[in-house]
Amino acid sequence: MSRTVYNTATSLDGFIATEDHSLDWLFAADGGEALGETEDFIRGAGAMVSGASTYEWILRHEGDKPWPYESPCWVLTHRDLPRVEGDIRFASADTDQELRDLHARVVESARGRDVWLVGGGRIAADLARLGLLDEVVVSIAPVTLGSGAPLLAGRVDLRVLDVYRAGDFACARYEVVRS
Repeated sequence: MSRTVYNTATSLDGFIATEDHSLDWLFAADGGEALGETEDFIRGAGAMVSGASTYEWILRHEGDKPWPYESPCWVLTHRDLPRVEGDIRFASADTDQELRDLHARVVESARGRDVWLVGGGRIAADLARLGLLDEVVVSIAPVTLGSGAPLLAGRVDLRVLDVYRAGDFACARYEVVRS
């Protein structure tokens, strides 16, 4: 059965990107084995969902290369974004029902494998609010940003499942508590 997992990295003060949507700060620390575990999770994911800013950052850093992931990826956006080679699907979900419908399509395409929510603190919080987010897996980098895109843009109640160290990162896996 598919789980929807928000697997991401954050600064110690809870931001997944700077105000100008940069992730460069993330690569200044030693990821240790966290990178390997994240790569295993990504290989096992059957589908992914991304916010537009995360998608654009990946494109800027991959250049003209094809999309680096094999799973189909839904990018939530209201803008016309460039396409690259790969299974990229642009969508918007402005209402709760549209987000539920989109999530159902993503889960169906995952064919029993996990759905990876790669970025978008608002998307993650909205999925949690609707009871559609199962886990939050976060690698906490040893840096503070002071401002930027929040890890979760809304209240989400969590229960700790696992905590460990990977290089310079503190890593935690949480179950989303449903009301």
